[in-house]
Amino acid sequence: MPELPEVETTLRGIAPQLLTHQISSVDISQPQLRWPVSKSLTQLKNSKILSLHRRAKYLLIETEHGHLIIHLGMSGSLRINDPKIPRKKHDHIEFRLSTGKVLRYHDPRRFGAVLFTTGEPSQHKLLISLGPEPLSEDFNASHLFKASRNRKRAVKNLIMDGHIVVGVGNIYASEALFLAGIRPGIAASRLTSRQCNEIVDAIKKVLAEAISMGGTTLRDFVNSDGEPGYFQQTLNVYGRQHEPCLYCTTRIKQKVIGQRSTFYCPSCQK
Repeated sequence: MPELPEVETTLRGIAPQLLTHQISSVDISQPQLRWPVSKSLTQLKNSKILSLHRRAKYLLIETEHGHLIIHLGMSGSLRINDPKIPRKKHDHIEFRLSTGKVLRYHDPRRFGAVLFTTGEPSQHKLLISLGPEPLSEDFNASHLFKASRNRKRAVKNLIMDGHIVVGVGNIYASEALFLAGIRPGIAASRLTSRQCNEIVDAIKKVLAEAISMGGTTLRDFVNSDGEPGYFQQTLNVYGRQHEPCLYCTTRIKQKVIGQRSTFYCPSCQK
């Protein structure tokens, strides 16, 4: 599943080719995604693109006539193409641009979403209750420590809760906790203020590095140019069960926490 770094990579890839240009037309070939694609998208015809932002794993495209809210789901991607290139089987939505290029939404599993709203997107039901961005100043040790009080849930589940902080998916949660030296299964209420600071710093570092490398090559994620990310080459624990830790040679262990596979080093993480 595309996580925050993959979505940020997509945003940075398409933004220069969309900003200030117009959407000439919209063609919907498959309206059944996670939620039905609204025919209101046709209102975007001849609409100028004003800005592009990311909120959690959602891409927000502001136009003169409203906002697109796009989620890539399990297998979605957005690519800028020459219209002469034939559409692929799972290219479900095409936005023709005034530049002569097309923006295509591709989603084999159809678990993503392309929504349209004329209201303030931050107040949309999918976005209104989200926590702070992990790379923002609002996500800090004080915030995490306060959120962890009286929580018996595992610390890994806490940092993957979008109401606490957005965009820390399974891969990056495992990697951040390794970097912080904290076992993923300990109760959140046991965290000290110092540990919260270490976790916050680790999350910011891991996500920033992943963004700089274009995301993680897992399953079928590719960026807006059709190229894979490279962060997987630097993973310390995720997907490395039974392999030696890169720091202490202890074998990496795997366990299920919150119905998700979790990886950790029993020596480096306490």
